[in-house]
Amino acid sequence: MDVKGLLLDPASETPVLLLEGVKESVVLPVWIGPVEANAIASALEGLKELRPMTHDLISNLLRETGVELSRVEIWALRDGTFYGRLCLQSAAGLVLIDSRPSDAIAIAVRTASPIFVARTVMDEALRLDLASEESAEDETRAWLEQASPEDLGKYKM
Repeated sequence: MDVKGLLLDPASETPVLLLEGVKESVVLPVWIGPVEANAIASALEGLKELRPMTHDLISNLLRETGVELSRVEIWALRDGTFYGRLCLQSAAGLVLIDSRPSDAIAIAVRTASPIFVARTVMDEALRLDLASEESAEDETRAWLEQASPEDLGKYKM
């Protein structure tokens, strides 16, 4: 998956990270916190802070210790919550570290590491019937379906 962009959900005023399939035309929306949205947005825009923020620090630690972030995985969806992990490759071998997907993606954007979403997660997430929920979710679904490329990147830090 690639990071397609960030938007602000008009119904909940919560940032939404849009992941786009590399090999198939599918978009996975992931509602995230404002701190993580800012971290992802600043990395996408190439902004550098005077001092390293947390995700920058982690990226620096990986680089300076010779550990590679080989990929980020979103491997489960349980009760509406996505579960992620960092897949680190070091001299000692592969190490999997539990992570919130938004934090993992903030690091992946900084290290140009690939993002994978398990097929089971995609199947379950895309099966969610937002139309059967509250009217605010109806509005959100329509908004996501109509989001144009010009709307992407309009998340303001």
